[in-house]
Amino acid sequence: MNDRVQRLKQRSLDTHPSVSIERAVLLTEFYRENIGTCSQPVLRAKGYHHLAANKTVYIGDDELIVGERGHEPKATPTYPEITCHSVDDLRILDSRSMTSYRVETEDIESYEREVIPFWQGRSLRDRIFSLLPGEWHRAFSAGVFTEFMEQRAPGHTVGDGKIFRKGLLDFKDEIAAAIEGLDFGSDPDAPARREQLEAMDIAADATILFANRHAERAEELAVTETDPNRRSELERVAEVCRHVPAHAPRNFWEAVQTYWFVHLGVITELNGWDAYNPGHLDQHLEPFYERGLADGSIDRDTATELLECLWVKFNNHPAPPKVGVTAEESGTYTDFANINIGGVRADGSDAVSDVSYLLLEVIDEMHLLQPSNNIQLSGKTPDRFLEAALRVIRKGYGFPSIFNSDAVVEELVRQGKTVEDAREGGTSGCVEAGAFGKEAYILTGYFNLPKMLELALHNGVDPRTGAQLGPRTGDPREFSSLDEVFDAWRTQVRHFIDIKYRGNLVFERMFADWAQAPFLSVLTDDCIARGRDYNAGGARYNTSYIQGVGIGSLTDSFSVLKHHVFDNATITMSELVEALDSDFDGRETLRQRLLNKTPRYGNDDDRADDIMVRCFEAYHDAVEGRPNLRGGEYHIDMLPTTCHVYFGAVMGAMPDGRCAGLPLSEGISPVQGADRQGPTAVFKSAAKMDQLKTGGTLLNM
Repeated sequence: MNDRVQRLKQRSLDTHPSVSIERAVLLTEFYRENIGTCSQPVLRAKGYHHLAANKTVYIGDDELIVGERGHEPKATPTYPEITCHSVDDLRILDSRSMTSYRVETEDIESYEREVIPFWQGRSLRDRIFSLLPGEWHRAFSAGVFTEFMEQRAPGHTVGDGKIFRKGLLDFKDEIAAAIEGLDFGSDPDAPARREQLEAMDIAADATILFANRHAERAEELAVTETDPNRRSELERVAEVCRHVPAHAPRNFWEAVQTYWFVHLGVITELNGWDAYNPGHLDQHLEPFYERGLADGSIDRDTATELLECLWVKFNNHPAPPKVGVTAEESGTYTDFANINIGGVRADGSDAVSDVSYLLLEVIDEMHLLQPSNNIQLSGKTPDRFLEAALRVIRKGYGFPSIFNSDAVVEELVRQGKTVEDAREGGTSGCVEAGAFGKEAYILTGYFNLPKMLELALHNGVDPRTGAQLGPRTGDPREFSSLDEVFDAWRTQVRHFIDIKYRGNLVFERMFADWAQAPFLSVLTDDCIARGRDYNAGGARYNTSYIQGVGIGSLTDSFSVLKHHVFDNATITMSELVEALDSDFDGRETLRQRLLNKTPRYGNDDDRADDIMVRCFEAYHDAVEGRPNLRGGEYHIDMLPTTCHVYFGAVMGAMPDGRCAGLPLSEGISPVQGADRQGPTAVFKSAAKMDQLKTGGTLLNM
């Protein structure tokens, strides 16, 4: 990397994340003066416009790609309309040892004085929690499941190529045409559609305004700049910001800046989980790169520099601060903007280009926490590209991750996408598959699969509290076969999936009615055509997911029951349950036998792997196909982020020999240390799961 990028990168690394209250104060100011004066979608759009018109415009030294989420790099805003942090929350964020955010004392005082009094009881979280039944709250508190949208908005949406082909003024023309085409005579929803479309129009204007303010700031800085080279750069920055994103980008620099302004618009409007990302960035930038090389307006080094400036921008944006269970389930600064590289084009041809290799070089040089990135491998991917990616991976920084593009396409087609839309899709967040630019795929939280076995082994009683949490599925001491234990576990799973599903519908309805995302709707097919918001079913495809956690721990625990209790009778069920309830106190010899003398998942041993498949299929059947309120369906993912740590903390000992409070297995990985036959055995075990029945799985090696 060159000296400029080195300086920008080092500043990003040296700056500790902080909380910016600017957005919260501005939005509170706007709502206090305007609530009740217009429809909710228009209110949301005008609130975003108020932010775009008044938030701090930051352009730092050396920057070529401009724009920050907060008032300065690494300053992340709060979203009190979704969840209103308390004074204690802010102090915890400032003082906790992991993923802390600096919060100035005067900001805490301002929050207490200006923000909390208005939003307490008004925030979406407060209102939703007041509507949810006691059974939901009890299960949530017990660590049965989590809920992503209790502190963040619906997310996991990815952009496609349209923002590189059209400017926001073109989208405004489409919005105007959609309004003109409304049928107020026969469509009873026409008035509501008009409000949604008007909100989208305002949101497009807001983003253009925000870019123009950056142009003005760059011009101001250029006037006082004494270095002629930097003055020229600032003048170029101003020119770029005057043109995009109002108009379609004309060159590589404008294309990169276009994306960044769009990204900022999406994450300023709402704190979507996870962050918006550009999807197939190599495909989007390829025509600009090729034209630039042909006409001499750019060279490889300049393109690399601009991309590395973009990488720094991503890294400048830690995830919005989370507290409580939400912090436990995703205890990281990463906002999971996951850039896809390679894969296939809409016509099915190989998508690897010179820009794909350029992006691998950027990843190799930058070694930053953000953005996340992956390569999409298809049957048409050149070996040379895979080899180039592996040379980066072997350095041990965890990037890029690897996905089977053909399997992603097959899964998306199975869900009902057209093959063209599926090919233009890929993965986002951690591992989740979706149709880029056309789908609202909403992750609703994690589900604790091993906890269901704990309840089944205690007749529905939570041994941590002694409360009757789940249904009475029978005294485990009277079970005479593994099938009976499995049936009890499956009953617990279905019972709590029912509870989570009903709660999810409450969240879904409230976000549709009160937390519209008009700018994200502009960017997502077919929200304009339908006159419907992204959060209310406007997208072409609308999918919901529940993420299963701990299948390795669950599998090995069932394997213990089968091998030691039922098949070989080396221990009785009564003795095993007593050992679990005592956390193996005084029973270390037994614990070691369970750990070391049991068929374990991850070793290509069908005795264990068949159990894994059975558990997976039962979980899949409990979730798959349930309707959401947006016209789509529920599916499953298998991933934990850091929730396997939280879920383990709220559980006692498990039959697999795991002691109380320790982490569960994560993703579809084996229990930590249980894989003893090498990595290929792990792959073979994991491959026995039907990957095409999930929206994504995470296997860590």
